[in-house]
Amino acid sequence: MLLESQIAIVTGAASGMGAATARLLTEAGATVLGADISRTPGIALVGDVSNPKFCDAAVAKAVALHGRLDILVNAAGVIVRADAPATDDDAWYRQMRVNVDGTFFMCRAAIRQMRQQGSGAIVNFGSIWGSAGGKGHVAYATAKGAVHNLTRSLALDHAREGIRVNAVCPGEVDTPMLRGAGRAVPLTDAQLADMADRVVPNGRLAQPDEIARVVVFLCTDAASYMTGALVPVDGGWSAG
Repeated sequence: MLLESQIAIVTGAASGMGAATARLLTEAGATVLGADISRTPGIALVGDVSNPKFCDAAVAKAVALHGRLDILVNAAGVIVRADAPATDDDAWYRQMRVNVDGTFFMCRAAIRQMRQQGSGAIVNFGSIWGSAGGKGHVAYATAKGAVHNLTRSLALDHAREGIRVNAVCPGEVDTPMLRGAGRAVPLTDAQLADMADRVVPNGRLAQPDEIARVVVFLCTDAASYMTGALVPVDGGWSAG
């Protein structure tokens, strides 16, 4: 129960890595408010993180209910699988609004509260493609690169206020986004296994819990000297 009495918001908590993170934070003792655009069981904060008013209201609700906010995890994200000519304006803007603006708006709202407390931990979801180009994913890779530098900049700005800001950078993870989002036909298990064999050094896809466990670590005092870190969890991909 390393996070007993801690109050957390997790965005993108309805599925995938966000859902796994919310569950493992709860198992570690935290009180978790899940945020998502999807109205599903367990989601306490329903709305779009690209709307700054929703982000401000989400933090305000956490504080109204529990008196503080100790943890923010920004797992909400969308993906477009296309090169530049095939990426229309709406797709580009949606990538930036959710992946970049949404992360910034949630961080800004949380930091306003955390600096009053003198403490807090924020974990953003970056990507291996935030530090390297993503062929056929130009908008997504660009957005995640922005999240990486947003994380570093926030860490520098607020290090002396007791607020730690880090990012987890997953590789290929077996989630609904990987299987289906932005694809005409969802990938089969055989196609996923082939992808892992071709792309990932250890030969398999990550499971959402494997990423979530690193997120939980970054939220605990065990990571008390870590801020501004971009932590790859990618089966060895970034080693090459």
